[in-house]
Amino acid sequence: MPPSTGKHSTADGDAVFARPPAADGAFGDVPDRLSPRAVAAPAPTPGQEAAFGRPEAVDGSFAGNRPTPPARPIPPPPAEALLRAFGPPATGLRGLQDPPAGRPGRRRTAAGPWWKPDARSDPWRDPYAPAGLGAPAVYEEDVQPGPVIVDAKGRKKLRLRDLSIRLTVLALLGVLLVGAIGGGLGWYLTKTADESPLLAPGTQLSEVDPGVTREPGSVSDIAESVTPAVVSIEVRVGHTGATGSGVVIEGEDGYIVTNNHVVSGADGVEGAEIRAVFSDGSGSAARIVGRDPASDIAVLKVEKPGLLTASLGSSDDVVVGDPVVAIGSPLGLAGTVTSGIVSALDRPVRLAGEGSDTNAVISAVQTDAPINPGNSGGALVDASGSVIGINTAIASTGGGSIGLGFAIPIDRVREIAEQLISTGSAVHATLGVATRSVTDSARDGALVLNVEPGSAAADAGIREEDVIIAVEGESVGSSEELTVAVDAHDPGDTITIEVVRGGSSTELKATLGTA
Repeated sequence: MPPSTGKHSTADGDAVFARPPAADGAFGDVPDRLSPRAVAAPAPTPGQEAAFGRPEAVDGSFAGNRPTPPARPIPPPPAEALLRAFGPPATGLRGLQDPPAGRPGRRRTAAGPWWKPDARSDPWRDPYAPAGLGAPAVYEEDVQPGPVIVDAKGRKKLRLRDLSIRLTVLALLGVLLVGAIGGGLGWYLTKTADESPLLAPGTQLSEVDPGVTREPGSVSDIAESVTPAVVSIEVRVGHTGATGSGVVIEGEDGYIVTNNHVVSGADGVEGAEIRAVFSDGSGSAARIVGRDPASDIAVLKVEKPGLLTASLGSSDDVVVGDPVVAIGSPLGLAGTVTSGIVSALDRPVRLAGEGSDTNAVISAVQTDAPINPGNSGGALVDASGSVIGINTAIASTGGGSIGLGFAIPIDRVREIAEQLISTGSAVHATLGVATRSVTDSARDGALVLNVEPGSAAADAGIREEDVIIAVEGESVGSSEELTVAVDAHDPGDTITIEVVRGGSSTELKATLGTA
């Protein structure tokens, strides 16, 4: 088919729009193109008839036996109590009913909900009442200049512009006048008042009787009874000197016990001087009776009979927590008293005084009573006034007391002092080994580094590299504990020693020798 040009031919146009023959006027009788025409619907397909066709025995749009939709569930009626309390007063009414006592009168009260005529239409009382916004508040500046200013606590604030200028000026003038009068009056009174005299002859200050009671066993009572038996020891060698403390253990013969490291520097030195100073200020020259570097004990003798003798107690009766008092001459301050408690017992402590031949390991009484240099040789006293130890060492990082002091138990001091007074020397039991503390994270002990030939250890079969872990059934965790355990016995005693050798332990018998 040839393409369309968008134009009709003249012959075709004349045929369509020509006036019919024998017709005059604009148009002839032509069919009404705007009237509805009957349009024949296309015949349904067999599938459409099967799906949407009306059954042959059914008339009308729908069949009469179509399924009925389920009925909406009807809520149960409210309880009788709710109907009486909240139901409307009569059938057909809505909203809240009147109070049980009837509607109140015209008196306006905050408790009655019906004090306004339009209460039923109030949206806060009737949920069916309509709600709406009113016009904004308008203030007339001439009558009411804006709302009242109220703070968070509901108090009205006063604004300066609400006060008249005249009232403000009057208030300020009143304040200034009161201040001027008060200041002038104070100045006048200070200028005209007479000063009190600087001196007041014959003045007597008030005096009261405090009525202090010092019960037996108090620190003051202990200090009063024991201090006279504690002395200061002054040692002078050439142009140098040192101080320490001592305790009178035998007053009639003038025996004083102190530490070996206090007096060892003066023993055998020509021109050296040892002097004991007593609590009453008197002094006396002292001689060395005997000293024991292995226990750090020394005994002095002064020619001054009739001295007060200290009461020696028993260190076996001491328990941790007992109150104690330390008396001595720390830092050269004679008669100093400090107090504390027993903080530990049987503490192995190695002593090696600088400038002294002391080389001892003691089973010390530990105390938190402040002890400082100069307390060495002084008394550690219990609550009964009995000496339970001789102060000998401190644990310190800078040379001062930090609350850890150590004293030689008085039972050991008595034993050594008796030997020194009797013979001038003391004997100790020895095993004959050199050891070092070791641990394998499971068991501690004393590693044998050397065994002296012919010693008790050599005769018992102890070898180098053995680890001693117990003496007489008591565990040994360090070389210090081994020394203390052996020193607790006398020379000639036979003891059982447990050693670890080659991964297994064995017990050996050793007869202690004499040091």
